[in-house]
Amino acid sequence: MDEVIVLAVVVLLVLIVAVKSVMVVPQAQSAVVERLGRFRTVAQPGLNMLVPFFDRVRARIDLREQVVSFPPQPVITQDNLTVSIDTVVYFQVTDARAAVYEISNYIVAVEQLTTTTLRNVVGAMSLEETLTSRDAINTQLRGVLDTETGRWGIRVARVELKAIDPPPSIQDSMEKQMRADREKRAMILNAEGTRESAIKTAEGQKQSAILAAEGQKQAAILEAEADRQSSILRAQGERASQYLQSQGQAKAIEKVFAAVKRAKPTPELLAYQYLQTLPQMAQGDANKVWVVPSDFGKSLEGFARMLGEPGEDGVFRYEPSQETSDAPPAEAVEESVQAWFDTSTNPEVAEAVRAAEAVARKEVPPANMSQPPERG
Repeated sequence: MDEVIVLAVVVLLVLIVAVKSVMVVPQAQSAVVERLGRFRTVAQPGLNMLVPFFDRVRARIDLREQVVSFPPQPVITQDNLTVSIDTVVYFQVTDARAAVYEISNYIVAVEQLTTTTLRNVVGAMSLEETLTSRDAINTQLRGVLDTETGRWGIRVARVELKAIDPPPSIQDSMEKQMRADREKRAMILNAEGTRESAIKTAEGQKQSAILAAEGQKQAAILEAEADRQSSILRAQGERASQYLQSQGQAKAIEKVFAAVKRAKPTPELLAYQYLQTLPQMAQGDANKVWVVPSDFGKSLEGFARMLGEPGEDGVFRYEPSQETSDAPPAEAVEESVQAWFDTSTNPEVAEAVRAAEAVARKEVPPANMSQPPERG
């Protein structure tokens, strides 16, 4: 029985020694191993052998990049305004031995170093520069932290400002300022739009007035040309009409005298015709009193002597004059007046009408508004 107990104790000791002699380190981690209180080695990921009861693991270090968000820190700017800034630090342990033996708590050390460095950087800036210079602040923080934490076996990848909160009174003033700036821009844009609209309206009215004046000018020119051509044509028509009337009167007189010549009237017939004409001469509102001359017989006798010649019996008879064939007939038209009766269209008038129609049908060019007016 005693032998069994001794065997069991020996087996238990062997198992304990085996367990103490083997250590498995996960990937992306490392372990700081001490022997009798002194640093021995840094165990890498995988299977590692230890000396039981002499070697022990001081600390296990995560080698992955870590993200630490620090609580808001009050920071005073150059213009004596207190702002609250949240920071986020991305770092990675590159030397497990230095992270364990060079600093007692590297996370707290990074936090405190970030706070002091942030106050130094922001303290040299105004509030407006702080709000608009996040990238510059991040770069300065990273440079200082990476330099200072290098001896701790830590590499700072980057630093980000998560939030910058000015005091409530400053936030209210900033909101009012932004609202005033937006209202100012809105008023400027409205005024600019009104100015552009007025300019375009004036430009349109100018173009309209120019086109209206041009149209009135063309209309006046065409009307004057039409009046001139109408007056010329009317004068030419009246001239041709008078010429035709004179030709008609000449033809009528010629026909009357030809008839008289063919009739060979006697002085008695002429006296009879003269007596028939007297009542017609007396007609009219202006002829109130008409006196027959006392020497009426002598007048007829003189008229007969003038037109006739005495025959064998002593009676005066009408003798027609000899016809002359030198005079042109009454209906003949001289060559110099042939153009008076030309009814064809005057080429100048037709050309003026075509030019007027071309101007009337011409499209109105749009106003040149492609280039915006210069802003004063």
